[in-house]
Amino acid sequence: MIVDVTGGSLAAKLFNGLVKLDDHLNVVPDIAYAWEMQDSGTTYIFRLSEGVFFYNNREVISSDFKYSFKRVLDTKTASPNTWILEKIRGAKEFMNGEAEDISGIEIIDDYTLAIELDHPFAPFLNLLTMTAASVVPREKVELRGTAFGTHPAGTGPFILKEWNHHDRIILEKNESYFGSGPEVDGIVYRIIPEDLTAVTEFELGNLDVITIPSYEYARYRDSKKWKNQISSIRGLNTYYLGFNCSKRPFNNRRIRRAVAYAIDRTKILETFYENRGRPARGPIPDILRNWEPPDELTYDPERAMRIIKEEDMTGRTVNFYISADQEVIDMAEIIQFYLIRIGLNVKIIQLEWSAFKEALNKGEADIFWLSWWADYADPENFLYPLFHSSNHGASGNRTRYKNKKVDQLIEEGQRAVMPSERNRSYMMAEKIITQEAPWVSFWHKTDFTIRQPYIKNYKIFPVYSMDKGVDISF
Repeated sequence: MIVDVTGGSLAAKLFNGLVKLDDHLNVVPDIAYAWEMQDSGTTYIFRLSEGVFFYNNREVISSDFKYSFKRVLDTKTASPNTWILEKIRGAKEFMNGEAEDISGIEIIDDYTLAIELDHPFAPFLNLLTMTAASVVPREKVELRGTAFGTHPAGTGPFILKEWNHHDRIILEKNESYFGSGPEVDGIVYRIIPEDLTAVTEFELGNLDVITIPSYEYARYRDSKKWKNQISSIRGLNTYYLGFNCSKRPFNNRRIRRAVAYAIDRTKILETFYENRGRPARGPIPDILRNWEPPDELTYDPERAMRIIKEEDMTGRTVNFYISADQEVIDMAEIIQFYLIRIGLNVKIIQLEWSAFKEALNKGEADIFWLSWWADYADPENFLYPLFHSSNHGASGNRTRYKNKKVDQLIEEGQRAVMPSERNRSYMMAEKIITQEAPWVSFWHKTDFTIRQPYIKNYKIFPVYSMDKGVDISF
């Protein structure tokens, strides 16, 4: 059920999959110690390590992965992550109730698993690094039912010890972990809604690591005491202003483009955002793009105002949905200022995170502020979930954008064996998306955290599933 970075980061410490990403974004062994590709990229043979155990001391075998994949694809589960595994042969027939099994998953023996795809799919191994492709024990899932989400049983380096909602989550070291185990006895995640409280707690020594709030960034950066305790990484993410393309007024391409023209994104990045990111020239992060970026819709407020008048939108109220984070609230007020200047009346609707996501998934917002963070290190991850018409709602396409040509180009890129062919399809898709503006791309955020001086081997990872929490120490 996890579709957010925070949930995925926690799950990465509790579960394992067949493969994972290393520090250089390469796919490397996790529970599968080796694999081979056959049949021109449609068949993968995975060989599992022996001696990998769930928390209940049962060994993981091939049938556990088949069960786990079927669980995600089963419509009764209602998982928003079926797109991760639906390329497996027979998956769609299984989801449609036309088959009782998934023909493309074959258990060769207890430690050998074969997966066959409908078509070659270049990012498939990357997809398997996501937490939705992790293995779970059938007996525990069936015992707990929907409560398995709050009583998880995995194979990871940590075990969920305590979860006090709205207060804290406590993980403890899994002493029987099959890989290089954690250096610490556990991790406590404190849930502190107010940034000021978190900063105070950190400076009192009650917290070891925090993400630096925007308004504290300059102070820590310029502090002799703290500047050497800051960590950063160029993020694989894109922050954007999204439109609901399925209903008026933003089913109109001209009005979406007018909003893009109305906002001076460069100025916001340089001032309010203190250059804590790189300008976005489209939805795909610059680190992943292997082609020239698309032409962007640059700041042109007079053109924006003219379009708003021509489309009889002057004075029209649009509902702007945001989450309750203070930086997001500040950002929304800046965007509101720019849109008021071109004649729109913007009503900001602030919701706590779960209610905010639910509202977006249901298509309630006219516009919204959100970001997408890489689940795997491939440009396709910023195209298929976000813009393919099959993924409206919780699967990622919260703008409800629909374009048959874009669908076709994304699918061509997915199936292309040659990187040059794949890049060409993705380049053309990104160009169309940028011009049609289902969202306005703002920036790729650079993350900054600050830690206490006694914390050692602390790292920030570009993809949340990479952080197993096994390196950090005192």
